[in-house]
Amino acid sequence: MAVQNWIDNLKSSTKTALIHDARRKIHYLFADGKEMAEEYDLRTDELIVRKWRHKNTLGAQGQWEVEVGEPLVCPVTSTEAEMLKESCSNPVFMRKDTKSSFQWRIRNLPYSKDVFNVSVQPPERLIVIKTSNKKYYKKFGIPDLDRMQLPLDNSALNFTHANNTLIVSYKKPKDILSFEQELMKELKKLKGTSEGDIDCKTQ
Repeated sequence: MAVQNWIDNLKSSTKTALIHDARRKIHYLFADGKEMAEEYDLRTDELIVRKWRHKNTLGAQGQWEVEVGEPLVCPVTSTEAEMLKESCSNPVFMRKDTKSSFQWRIRNLPYSKDVFNVSVQPPERLIVIKTSNKKYYKKFGIPDLDRMQLPLDNSALNFTHANNTLIVSYKKPKDILSFEQELMKELKKLKGTSEGDIDCKTQ
């Protein structure tokens, strides 16, 4: 039932399309006030950015939270910049999907591949990354699978390591691939403009 709810929510949301910088930008406004913004490569249809914004308890708009794409960088004062000097060497976690896989990249991990253990924890619906040298530990979910209530499968998971970057890939199940194809067909029907926003509510 939740699967159909998610699809129905997408269909009933107010969608705004914009073509800019060789990207198809879609803004979704849901009935509960939540907002989702996506950006797709116009040439390949690959998802580049997905971010969410929720209203807080007082009804004001909160900050955008990135689900896919480069993490948002908040401006820092000169005092903060001095305090955060060492942070440039900290691991940077981001999701960057391909057409066939969900993919995460963690930069600034200068260890050999055999140090890493990457596995699925089905009961918790999480992927876990840990290192034998106890230098890095991360747990994260796949919201796309959660929204469609699809199980996690350890056999869909693999990882590589190069240039101090750990790349974790999870092969998209058929249900996700079909859903994404159908969604893209619908998004291409929206009359996007390169000059401004157009509200395109689809039924």
